[in-house]
Amino acid sequence: MEEGTSKAPGYCTGTEDDEARQWDVRADCDVRHILDRVADKWSLLVIALLDRRTMRFTELRRAVDGVSQRMLTVTLRRLERDGLVRRTVYPVVPPRVDYELTPLGISLHEVIKSLVVWTEEHQQEISAARSAYDRQAAEEEGLLQPATG
Repeated sequence: MEEGTSKAPGYCTGTEDDEARQWDVRADCDVRHILDRVADKWSLLVIALLDRRTMRFTELRRAVDGVSQRMLTVTLRRLERDGLVRRTVYPVVPPRVDYELTPLGISLHEVIKSLVVWTEEHQQEISAARSAYDRQAAEEEGLLQPATG
């Protein structure tokens, strides 16, 4: 094994360049796995909803438009495994299960909130860029006549 190579799979080190390590894109990198998990659309929505209050599964399912029961179950299990969501089961009939953010999940929500604010602030610029790109792509494909000044 080369010097500086970690023996732990998925641990991304082995370089003195902090910027390169921060953006390690190897498939077995733990950081990449975590980012894949927390940045998927269902996780983002669940985290945003649970920031407001503790919720039951059925409440979450109704609130997250388009999510299937199976996908919500998988998402909640993954978030729980990562320590972002706490699942509490109450021994009643029928069983009651509540979901809430952990302190780690709350800290992630603050980061997500920053991303949402940035998106809202730049929404018009992004929309204009998309329109310009689509127009240029259509012109290049010969679908539209070039705009004249």
